[in-house]
Amino acid sequence: MHSYSLIAPAKINLYLEIIGNRPDGYHELAMILQSIGLADKIDLRLISTDNIRVHCNHPQVPTDKSNLAYRAAELMTRQFPEAFAKYGGVEITVNKQIPVAAGLAGGSTNAAAVLVGIDLLWKLGLTQSELEELGGTLGSDVPFCVAGGTAIATGRGEQLSPLPSLNNIYVLLGKYRSLEVSTAWAYKTYRQQFGNSDIRDSHNLAARANAVHSGAIVKAVLDKNGGEIAQKLHNDLERVVLPAYPQVLQLREVFANKEGVLGTMMSGSGPTVFALFESQQQAEQVKLQVREAILDEDLELLVTRTITHGIKVASSV
Repeated sequence: MHSYSLIAPAKINLYLEIIGNRPDGYHELAMILQSIGLADKIDLRLISTDNIRVHCNHPQVPTDKSNLAYRAAELMTRQFPEAFAKYGGVEITVNKQIPVAAGLAGGSTNAAAVLVGIDLLWKLGLTQSELEELGGTLGSDVPFCVAGGTAIATGRGEQLSPLPSLNNIYVLLGKYRSLEVSTAWAYKTYRQQFGNSDIRDSHNLAARANAVHSGAIVKAVLDKNGGEIAQKLHNDLERVVLPAYPQVLQLREVFANKEGVLGTMMSGSGPTVFALFESQQQAEQVKLQVREAILDEDLELLVTRTITHGIKVASSV
């Protein structure tokens, strides 16, 4: 095969708890991550030169070494120089559907797709856990994007424990196109404002992270109870992002007041806000109501649903 097309799904956080400060400078996190149907399409093809080329249909997405998909390809050339010498470089075309800088792991899922695609192109035969491990060196969300479905994530977010997949809970996403929230800013501000209550002892960090496995939201996920999951949504970063970004707070409040919404929350470090529904019809109805309530063309609203997979091959030639 000389080319592959892959589907790279976005993710939302159903739960995000900041447990404390890690010795490596990151935060110890306990999260529940969920793949959603909104996805980018990544085309990879072998080229005869030893180059990496990236193209994207979105003007805001860089195509140089600052692009995570580019860095994923570069990582594979370093890790597998013999395969690189044998098969040559790759051309990567990103068809962007996931909003940029949205807290939906758009860059991470593109990187995950490149790892999976190059594994196939170069016939490396890597296992999923090997791909996840490589992904973890690129970014905390990349391992989950490889695996997909539903999972508890601890550590920096790279240590995964799969949960039974949630299928067909409908999701309404809202994001102001021109609004970006820096992930680094969100975590730094949280540390400045609430850091005194953080745990620093590594043994206690691990104990607290493990406690999420028996938490109420995990029970709701195991029961596949959409209403109960929606009641247990939690994101510590809302404490710093919502006061600093009134548009995000307003959107969250508008979502919360609509009939049919099971629960609503900001995803990751934002600025995307999501609401959960039992049916697509309810989600579409609330989308129209929100459009009437917030008359701002900058606001993008998308209806999708929870899915059970991560990176998936769409076709090969």
